[in-house]
Amino acid sequence: MTASLLQSSLHSLPLLARGKVRDNYAVGTDRILMIASDRLSAFDVVMGEPIPGKGELLTQMALFWFERLKDVVPNHLTGEAPESVVAPDEVAQVRGRSMLVKRLKPVPVEAVVRGYLAGSGWQEYQQSQSVCGVALPAGLHNAAKLPEPIFTPATKAEMGEHDENISFEQMADQIGRPLAEQVRSVAIRLYKEAAAFALTKGIIIADTKFEFGLDADGTLTLMDEVLTPDSSRYWPVEGYADAVKTGANPPSYDKQFVRDWLEQVRIDGQPWPKTAPAPALPPEVVQRTAAKYHEAFERLGAR
Repeated sequence: MTASLLQSSLHSLPLLARGKVRDNYAVGTDRILMIASDRLSAFDVVMGEPIPGKGELLTQMALFWFERLKDVVPNHLTGEAPESVVAPDEVAQVRGRSMLVKRLKPVPVEAVVRGYLAGSGWQEYQQSQSVCGVALPAGLHNAAKLPEPIFTPATKAEMGEHDENISFEQMADQIGRPLAEQVRSVAIRLYKEAAAFALTKGIIIADTKFEFGLDADGTLTLMDEVLTPDSSRYWPVEGYADAVKTGANPPSYDKQFVRDWLEQVRIDGQPWPKTAPAPALPPEVVQRTAAKYHEAFERLGAR
């Protein structure tokens, strides 16, 4: 692994946007260089400390899934080397953690698929016995496997804002019903194929979010990242049953470890309000989080 990268700084390309994790640079008018930093966001707030090696691991995992799922839906990869579009003194910032991708018109909705009841879905279920307008059976518990994966879209928040769950009908009103139905169908198929494969590696993908764009011909295209521990809830199969019995969150390969620490932290005796600035992560939390990402990468076999 190379040195940690909290923020890239390229002089050879114009910066388009700096997201929670990725820095995007324009390459001409039709391509984007996406650099995965080692930043980590939780509750839509970026932490001040990098997670060593995270950007490289996430990029390699995303490339693994793009290749594995390429027959389900086209993706945004160009197949070109990211190092080929930057200056020689910038290659170290790019190598291993970047993708050179097609520039698309983003679909302005996060396509969330849930196979298990967790996180905000569990919280909503306790109030309404539904998630994003999808009615669910009575008597489900935290981390319960759903009878079938459900599609629960969300609005894409600006930096520092919280994503907001919406119903499928709201999504259809926003982007049009035919596109909404296509996104839902493709997202559920992607999730089912990925979850089935991950299970053979001893990993439960509880839920995930996909992002899509449209190319110049209007073809739906998978973009951004895909099925990484940043965009998905990864649980090892060991420990899942015991967690379910006690109602606890299952052990996790994703950033749930950081989320759980943040839920417990107190600032002047009060819970952190989940707004910037984030409390400083202790070294042991950074190290254990890095280890979780690495373990998921190794277990999945995403080399």
